[in-house]
Amino acid sequence: MKQGEENTKLVKEPHEETNKYIFQKNRKTKLGAVIVIGFLVIIVIAVMLSGLTI
Repeated sequence: MKQGEENTKLVKEPHEETNKYIFQKNRKTKLGAVIVIGFLVIIVIAVMLSGLTI
């Protein structure tokens, strides 16, 4: 089975016209990234605190 051409880029600039992107530079993408990074930081801090012995 032959696959089509895959030329997927990571971030879409506003002036580019194509749908082959993982992320777009818009408010929803930035807000989602901030939320995900925030949760990851909280999880890392929780893991670090759970390893401390008092």
